[in-house]
Amino acid sequence: MRTRPLLALVAVGTFAAVTGLVSASASPSSQSLDIQKAAPAQAQAATAADPCGYTAAVPADRFKGIPTFDAAQAAKPYSATLITTQGAITFRALTDKAPCTTNSFRFLAERFYYNLTHCHRLTTQRIFVLQCGDPTGTGSGGPGYSFNDENLAGATYPAGTVAMANAGPNTNGSQFFFVTQDTTLRPNYTPFGVVTRGMDVLTKIAAGGEDDQNGPGDGYPNKYVGILSVVISR
Repeated sequence: MRTRPLLALVAVGTFAAVTGLVSASASPSSQSLDIQKAAPAQAQAATAADPCGYTAAVPADRFKGIPTFDAAQAAKPYSATLITTQGAITFRALTDKAPCTTNSFRFLAERFYYNLTHCHRLTTQRIFVLQCGDPTGTGSGGPGYSFNDENLAGATYPAGTVAMANAGPNTNGSQFFFVTQDTTLRPNYTPFGVVTRGMDVLTKIAAGGEDDQNGPGDGYPNKYVGILSVVISR
């Protein structure tokens, strides 16, 4: 049996849930969609030297080190293309709005962290997301560090949003999600990208459904989504 994935998406006015996140357990009537089973250590307070709060944390799957933050480098625009078994998905990184997050994603992508991983969770009821970024494929993996939230003021999650999964405030790691249809969430998940190509791929994946492992409309995608590589283009 596959174990349940890693993050905590909280819906506004809807109640879809599975067990997971920290150590809490949730029923299908609770208000948390728990996508992360275990919270990494909370990121440290931002400082002038490290505004992102990059902090060592467990687990450390495929550890690639801990990124540093250079404001000038982090501000440079880029696009990321995920070459998947279902087709290519490209998103524009919001380096101006979420520089710590986009810096982390680029750091991991350029070190092949996401290569030969797969997307482990699909939700198709009330909340519409495809979650990826865990090299263990279980929803329990992490890069060996956590970092702070950003770009949350007024955050919304229309179709095509790319945002961070988390296990509570300031616990970002490697896991992220694509929004496949307009979704209402509390502004707790750092939006850091916008899909510019490949929404048809995401729609196809969502239409294939999931195995309902975590409850109706929530589980492992029926269409296997393997990430073969991630290409960063400036």
